[in-house]
Amino acid sequence: MAGRAPYFAAEEGARGIRPGESPAAALRRILASPGAHQAPCCFDALGARLVERAGFPICFMGGFCVSAARLGLPDVGLISYGEMVDQGRLITEAVSVPVIGDGDNGYGNSMNIKRTIKGYINAGLAGIMLEDQVAPKACGHTEGRKVISREEAVMHIKAAIDARKESASDIVIVARTDSRQAVSLDEALWRVQAFADAGADVLFIDALASVEEMKAFCAVAPGVPKMANMLEGGGKTPILTPAELAEIGFSLVVYPLSLIGVAMRAMEDALLAIKSGGVPPPSSLPSFQEIKDTLGFNRYYEEDKQYSVSQAQPSLPSGKS
Repeated sequence: MAGRAPYFAAEEGARGIRPGESPAAALRRILASPGAHQAPCCFDALGARLVERAGFPICFMGGFCVSAARLGLPDVGLISYGEMVDQGRLITEAVSVPVIGDGDNGYGNSMNIKRTIKGYINAGLAGIMLEDQVAPKACGHTEGRKVISREEAVMHIKAAIDARKESASDIVIVARTDSRQAVSLDEALWRVQAFADAGADVLFIDALASVEEMKAFCAVAPGVPKMANMLEGGGKTPILTPAELAEIGFSLVVYPLSLIGVAMRAMEDALLAIKSGGVPPPSSLPSFQEIKDTLGFNRYYEEDKQYSVSQAQPSLPSGKS
């Protein structure tokens, strides 16, 4: 299934979706290549554009940062399927790299999950992450998380696979378990193996607490890509470099707080400067020209010239000068 076309064509040398390639096919191609591929988390189309311009091959639409930016609320199950799929559509239309969307717990039972999968496919997302938390869900690396039963968790992944088949799509299913913190490491390892057996394309255990646990995870289901979550600023999982993560066996690395965190701090600093009677110092913000370049003003103007027509001067009635 073809993905949505971004507003601007991909720039020459871009590392994203190739002509005639679906977003999911591009993601699968990237994950099949060596290394731990970095996917910073974005929360809107502008952030995704910056991720692409920085040269990253994948973008991840994180539920934590979308809930923060769109609602100004914590990631505790308050944001809805409709809000997330709408945000995903706007993001995929802004970039030419594959985007993985956070699907939370699928927003209901197996039938809801099937609708969620099909909605994310239609929004142009290359992949979707599904977790096994009960509703209302809790944010990763926080206390109080609970998970659904093994049987229901596996059935949710099977429903996602069925929805993909029904849509003739190749969307990448990232199966996440939160049972490491909710139950035990052994339970988490059992679940990701079961998810792989059910047909999940990428596996993820949230809140692994040591390098040893990360190695144990990567030993499960050899050949199925593993995702690592580098929660900045105080998470439970050790922060490692992409090279170190690749050595352990990870293929995908996400960074959930970097963009939303620095954006929050930068806005606070700018507001303090304005409140004091000034403006933010030039070193803290891009020039107006740089802002226009990022948003594509010049590309728009150049493309618009292709369709310009000369306006003929109206002729005067005969006999009048």
